[in-house]
Amino acid sequence: MLVLTRKKGEKIRIGDAIVFEIIEITPSSVKIGFSAPPDVKIYRDELYMKIVEENKKAGSITEQDLSTIIKGFIK
Repeated sequence: MLVLTRKKGEKIRIGDAIVFEIIEITPSSVKIGFSAPPDVKIYRDELYMKIVEENKKAGSITEQDLSTIIKGFIK
């Protein structure tokens, strides 16, 4: 992991298209602004972990669940 020190208003650039800017610093938090192309997805870590978990649940459908779904379409 790369660790950098930045002050309010300073930026960090990743490649040509992604820029992080320190917007505000308080004793309890730091606000960071992100600029990136629309195809680059940016998530808070806790939200990303929920998405991963939901995707795992969706991918672990049982044979009985599938049978119930199919019966619902056949009616």
